[in-house]
Amino acid sequence: MAEGPYTVRRTNPRFSFFADAEVTLRDGTGVRAQLAELSSRGCYIDTLEPIPIRTKLRLRICDGMNTCELRGKVLYMHSGGGFGIFGMGVLFEEMGPEQRSAIDAWLRVLAGRAGKDFGKTSFSQIRG
Repeated sequence: MAEGPYTVRRTNPRFSFFADAEVTLRDGTGVRAQLAELSSRGCYIDTLEPIPIRTKLRLRICDGMNTCELRGKVLYMHSGGGFGIFGMGVLFEEMGPEQRSAIDAWLRVLAGRAGKDFGKTSFSQIRG
């Protein structure tokens, strides 16, 4: 019996979100990035330079109107299939109230576009 398509279950909703980003590594090296997805716990970025798994970094996200700076760690990396682009999953580390507010504000807008109404719920509190 054939199984249905593989479904990825996520604890936190993930949304397509295109924004400019700047990654700063511990040694001060800056890497330009493009955000492709956002959730309350992390994001997916594309860069022209690979950043090794488990690398701790500082991430500055700017959507043209709002900016958020936070710390994170690379959890996984995909090569761009020969196109010189590397995709990475970044887990956000502990956030302060201002950072949480910025991420939640973006997620409320994105959830609204996806046809969902999460109201004023903090996305950090959503489970399963």
